[in-house]
Amino acid sequence: MAKVTFKPGNMLYPLPVVMVSCKRKDERPNIITVAWAGTICSDPPMLSISVRKERFSHDIIAETKEFVVNLVTADLAYATDYCGVKSGRDIDKFKEMKLTESESKEVSVPGIAESPVNIECKVTEIKELGTHDLFIAKIVNVTVDDKYMDETGKFDLNSSDLVAYSHGMYRHLGDNIGKFGYSVKKK
Repeated sequence: MAKVTFKPGNMLYPLPVVMVSCKRKDERPNIITVAWAGTICSDPPMLSISVRKERFSHDIIAETKEFVVNLVTADLAYATDYCGVKSGRDIDKFKEMKLTESESKEVSVPGIAESPVNIECKVTEIKELGTHDLFIAKIVNVTVDDKYMDETGKFDLNSSDLVAYSHGMYRHLGDNIGKFGYSVKKK
């Protein structure tokens, strides 16, 4: 097997693609599409997003210290792409994409009602990195769409048709190939 050497770069794929909603007081909310997002701590529950400094949402999040991460399904892929290539300086993305604001419980930023999961976050730290700033945030509330709850009260997120981002493409997640711990499970 032959390998080719590339210059150092971001080749960690696939990534979750999410729509992040943010809002300044007395202004309309905005949505930014982010593929550089991830879990960083279980207790307390925390996540991070990386945002380019010149993006309209960057300053909103830096000022308000709040945002909502909205998971993306295949049905939301078009809106997700649109929200990633159009600027909220110029347009109302909720209106243009016919998305519904959902009231959050712990932050003053609306979530996106059409998303199966809305993760309300409060920024605890901003790390300047270069082209992007890393927003480290504590998760203060999560709301989930009850249509993904089974009869036992378990949330079946995998049935929501989540989307991943891989090297410029939005992709369906594939078939299950194993469950956590399956490699050591006794047969």
